[in-house]
Amino acid sequence: MIVVHHLNNSRSQRILWLLEELGLEYEIRKYQRDPKTMLAPPELRAIHPLGKSPVITDGDATVAESGAIIEYLLERYGNGRFIPAAGTPDKLRYTYFLHYAEGSAMTPLLMKLVFDRVESSPMPFFVKPIARGIAQKVKGSYIMPQIVQHLAYLEAELAKAKWFAGDVFTGADVQISFVLEAAASRGGLGEKHPKLMAFLDRIHARPAYVRALERGGKYDFVK
Repeated sequence: MIVVHHLNNSRSQRILWLLEELGLEYEIRKYQRDPKTMLAPPELRAIHPLGKSPVITDGDATVAESGAIIEYLLERYGNGRFIPAAGTPDKLRYTYFLHYAEGSAMTPLLMKLVFDRVESSPMPFFVKPIARGIAQKVKGSYIMPQIVQHLAYLEAELAKAKWFAGDVFTGADVQISFVLEAAASRGGLGEKHPKLMAFLDRIHARPAYVRALERGGKYDFVK
């Protein structure tokens, strides 16, 4: 039995979605973030030393990192589904976007989350203006321009095909979904990006996505 160690409001939601797309049986073990720090609980370290989510166990195998989990599930259980044929241009795009999502696109969104918290966190009154000024400077001069650049790039890529790896839905779309949901929540994704917004509408309407939400619980797209 595949077990998903599922942290609320996290990347593990997309693993539940992929499992539903594959029609596989699986068990969910739920973990809750610390309400003050928003970090994963220490219990997750018993599953993987880094104590982060997503992580799955499947028999004797323990697999962490979203991209690695997606590759593992599709290679072992996909029977050719949700992955383009080897040696094709679509397969190259699939591999690229599977790694690009966390390797490049997610970084400025995470930085924005960190600096938003620096800007709004309680601190001594004489420090707050300095911290707020530094946070605003970093966001304005580096983080937001990076996010704008990535969203423009992704919008242009979806002008080439319906899905990120071509005209057929793949695991790359599952992988990049969290990036776009985070961007819609806190990164400026909106009406200026009609193709990306249409992508989100399409995935949110998929029956497997809806079933994954029902099983995984409340998901705010913000962590």
